[in-house]
Amino acid sequence: MPRTPDPVNEPAEYQAHLLGLLGDDDPAVVQLGTPGAIRSMVQQAGDRVRERPGPAEWSVLECLGHLLDAEIVYSGRYRWILAHDEPELIGYDQDDWVTRLRHNQDDPEQSLALFEALRGANLALWERTPVEERPRAGMHRERGPESFELSFRIIAGHDRFHLAQAGRALDAVRSA
Repeated sequence: MPRTPDPVNEPAEYQAHLLGLLGDDDPAVVQLGTPGAIRSMVQQAGDRVRERPGPAEWSVLECLGHLLDAEIVYSGRYRWILAHDEPELIGYDQDDWVTRLRHNQDDPEQSLALFEALRGANLALWERTPVEERPRAGMHRERGPESFELSFRIIAGHDRFHLAQAGRALDAVRSA
């Protein structure tokens, strides 16, 4: 598998990688399918949902926790971008959030319910935002200007990346 750019130290490359995973697909359609896909993986993992495939790898539950973190962060970013003129968008270290927020101790059902609710709200925001307002942008500290539309596309690619990661974790713990 090719090396994935580091989101903290190679933010522009990471962004390009996520956009490449989306390609020309509709980001709303991709995002609409994510809650069901991660819910299915959590259910399939069963009592092994917290099991890590390796010491530096995330469990299925940690992948869910990270998807939830990203949805929380992007929920705020979307709203800042749409309601303010060029707001600052701060970055975050996904590994620190997964570790320090102890996602492997989360209740899977609570995390799924929150993720599904936020994703539904963000999809509704996308749908009701006029196309001419989607280019509104904030200034990301590490990557520069990011519009609502670009951010929405990034999250769709991000979904694909971390669903694949959760799928690999699920396969590894099921075969162990």
